[in-house]
Amino acid sequence: MAHLRLYQLLRVLVTALVLGLLVAAIYALWIRYQVEPLTRDGKVRADIVPVAADVGGLVTEVRARDNQQVRKGDVLMVIDRPRYELAVRQAEASLGNQRAALDEAVKEDRRNRALTEVVPQETVEQGEAKVAELKSAVAQGEAAVDLARFNLERTLVRAPVDGTVTNVTLQPGVYLPPGKPALALVYDHSLRVEGYFEETKLQAVHVGDPAIIRLMGVGEELHGRVESIEAGVEDRERAGGDAQLANVNPTFTWVRLAQRIPVRVAITAVPPHVRLVPGQTATVEVQPRPGEPQPRRALPW
Repeated sequence: MAHLRLYQLLRVLVTALVLGLLVAAIYALWIRYQVEPLTRDGKVRADIVPVAADVGGLVTEVRARDNQQVRKGDVLMVIDRPRYELAVRQAEASLGNQRAALDEAVKEDRRNRALTEVVPQETVEQGEAKVAELKSAVAQGEAAVDLARFNLERTLVRAPVDGTVTNVTLQPGVYLPPGKPALALVYDHSLRVEGYFEETKLQAVHVGDPAIIRLMGVGEELHGRVESIEAGVEDRERAGGDAQLANVNPTFTWVRLAQRIPVRVAITAVPPHVRLVPGQTATVEVQPRPGEPQPRRALPW
């Protein structure tokens, strides 16, 4: 009997211990994923710079390869240079004619001024007006030459920033109108991580807080700091623009999900051999700074 009672007491103690450990584990997980400033909904982001030609024409060369790293100023493609070289020569020739005509008009005007006793005053005034008109034409011709040379330089489409060219499908022979994006450039210096934190955790996130970043499939940790917190998110329950009445949804969703607020995290340290690709999935954990006051958290309901 004594052994039986001891066995029953041991079973009760083991059961209580297991239940206690289970409750403690559930509480620890709740604190970890519902209270602490941690989100598994993070993405590696970078600014994408569309590359477009400032002048229109046929693409004669594509010097950029897919996923090639380029420096600011590198030539990515060339637009129909012979056509714009002809435009420069034509503008220079027109300017030469205008300057020759101006020189002749100036000489004639000087002769008329020297012979005021013989030449009528009306002819002198007409000569002065002709000189002024030709001076204006020469100025316009000089501007046309500058514009033609500027357009010729713009036929060399250069990288506006340091980055990586991606999704290159452009081929020589394609006609590009001015301003149409032809290539995409990932701005390498803008690489960052954006974590989408639930609003219940946002009070524990401050600008300047250190952060630990874990990329999916990468065992090494990255380090960063909170750079900024999104100033606002769209209210999908209410529509209506300026000078319009508010359009409020009359229904109420009983399951209230916490809104997610984007938090930008600047990357400060990347382990060697870790490649950052915009679009990668990341887990972001914000570490409170020493001495930073922690807000009192309320229940989500």
